[in-house]
Amino acid sequence: MTALARETAGQMLGRRLRSPAAWRETVDIFAVLTAASLPWSTSLAGIFNALMLLCMVPFLDLRAFLQSLTRPICAAPIALVVLALLGTLWSDASWGARLYAVNPTVKLLVLPVLLYHFERSQRGHWVLVAFLVSCALLSVMSWLVAFYPNLALKTDPPERGIFVKNYIDQSQEFTLCAVALAYPIVRLLREKRYWLAGLLTALALSFFVNMAFVVVSRTALVTIPIMFGVFALLHLKWRSIAIIATGLLGAGAIGWQASPQLRKTADTFASDYTRYVEKGEPTSLGLRLEFWRKSLGFFAEAPFKGHGTGSTRRLFEQVATGSGYKASAEVIGNPHNQTLNVAVQWGLIGIAVLDAIWILHLLVFRADGLANWVGLLVVIQNVFTSLFNSHLFDFHEGWMYVIGVGVAGGMVIRAQQAKMGDAGS
Repeated sequence: MTALARETAGQMLGRRLRSPAAWRETVDIFAVLTAASLPWSTSLAGIFNALMLLCMVPFLDLRAFLQSLTRPICAAPIALVVLALLGTLWSDASWGARLYAVNPTVKLLVLPVLLYHFERSQRGHWVLVAFLVSCALLSVMSWLVAFYPNLALKTDPPERGIFVKNYIDQSQEFTLCAVALAYPIVRLLREKRYWLAGLLTALALSFFVNMAFVVVSRTALVTIPIMFGVFALLHLKWRSIAIIATGLLGAGAIGWQASPQLRKTADTFASDYTRYVEKGEPTSLGLRLEFWRKSLGFFAEAPFKGHGTGSTRRLFEQVATGSGYKASAEVIGNPHNQTLNVAVQWGLIGIAVLDAIWILHLLVFRADGLANWVGLLVVIQNVFTSLFNSHLFDFHEGWMYVIGVGVAGGMVIRAQQAKMGDAGS
């Protein structure tokens, strides 16, 4: 009986290993784990992502996959990786620096893979929900760490309310989740499903309350109104916009008065600028202005094809002036602006490819629906936060973009194909 059971179990396992559906489900599970682990660990996210890609190989329809790569939404990110590789040929940096600078672009190669897979999978919403739940749990830990700092895993240096990673990454996650929930909340209210709408509203507010009273990045403060403005223009009537805007202004005023942390974060804009202009101090805002000014000069020197991959740090070393505690003496390999980061290395060619990526991906999410809204929001957030950081190349924000656009884009394409099939029949 035991031998029969073993044989039956072995046969079942063998059939499962030969089943394309089983492998596709395994890929979905690893995609879920990648999204769920991203707010907590770069290592785990990388491991789960590698396993996801590995599990796609056994039953990959190579011809269909290669054909999918010819679509502009896939070809554009691939083109940026190719440009980074070609840019090593005219760079004066060491080969170590050149190859190191190629690395941040490689994640873009996963985006076409996710588009291809979730165009065929029905479980894309699993990935989106997993990321939302993971961020909600991180919000709870953020509150605990705010009151009990010893609980934090991050100690280099410790930051208020940060359990892992840093306050910029955390603010990006919480902002995306909070604003993304606006769409299902409005839909549920229109369907008179008030209890579920109330639950999601409470979850969205919990993210905002955390950012108001625990910690928030200045980039998030700038982008939240833009993201809400896009939602209002797309999904609300003018009367509703006026009512909600009034409510948000009132809530913002209350939060401003009640939260010293929020006022402190906003006040640093003016103080950072003043200290940089008057004393040349390397404040956060001052350094960005210094990096941008110098990067524009580098771009002007080689406007067409740039200075080559990995050249940025060497260029900053050449123009560093002064010594000690001065912004002009800082040397960096990242100008903290995505467009300038690309422009210095690959010139107008790089800017054209970067803008093509953003524009083509925005156009994917033109219709109505939750997947369209999430994908649109991911692109908009990346575009505007990339004014202050190189977020497409940064690990955390870059993977948020790749996963968000890849999964939501695949879901949108799948829905479009189903609609075309229904119309054809």
